[in-house]
Amino acid sequence: MTEKQFNKAFNSFVLIGMAVVTVFVTAVKFRDADNGRVMLLISAFGSMMGILSTVCSANARILTFLFGFIDVAIYGCMCLAGARYGNAALHLLYFMPMQVVGFLQWRKRGSGEGHKVKARRLSARQWLLVGVVFLAGLVAAYFILSALDKTEAAGVVKWLVLMDAFSMMCNILGQFLLSTAYRDQWFFWIGVNISSVVMWALTLRQEPESSYALIYVVKYSFYLLNAFNGLRIWNNLSRGQEGAE
Repeated sequence: MTEKQFNKAFNSFVLIGMAVVTVFVTAVKFRDADNGRVMLLISAFGSMMGILSTVCSANARILTFLFGFIDVAIYGCMCLAGARYGNAALHLLYFMPMQVVGFLQWRKRGSGEGHKVKARRLSARQWLLVGVVFLAGLVAAYFILSALDKTEAAGVVKWLVLMDAFSMMCNILGQFLLSTAYRDQWFFWIGVNISSVVMWALTLRQEPESSYALIYVVKYSFYLLNAFNGLRIWNNLSRGQEGAE
């Protein structure tokens, strides 16, 4: 099997798999959403845009930012409507503008009209800086979220909160490195997906009746597979581009 054939088969598997999960969740919830069916359908549409964005980003296609913009705009508005102001601010004030930044940056690096972006890699010095930012942000996010969390019993470490903080920092740095066309974004997306699988698995263990948690375990498992494929593709695209401007 050639590289092109493998990518086509793998992309189809991820797209179909995640689409099935999205449709299944929507169908299950649609029956019980008497007054919120329009919002549910809009959310499902946003999720499909997120699926397309994820696969496009793995394949270094600039359309990732078009689909991503729609996805984060819808999700941010849904969070705002649901009074989840932290997530709303993160998506509307950070992720959404970064889609525009990413589009402009990728255009400068040759992406568009069927061409893939000229990817680059972080140097050792850049990795050190990113690592310091990540650790500082993780500690700050953990203590802030711990102070706000009222659902988990007190202990030495609140594991669900830690996974939430870890996922948040990986999301922030992953989006920044995606928008600036660095291969190293995929290490953070892998972190996002692993922590999300663990977080929802812990939720499922604590609340076995929460069928939605199982759906998210499956969803982020598909995202994890896509992230590994993205790392493989971007490894090839960024060879010899360590610390490139």
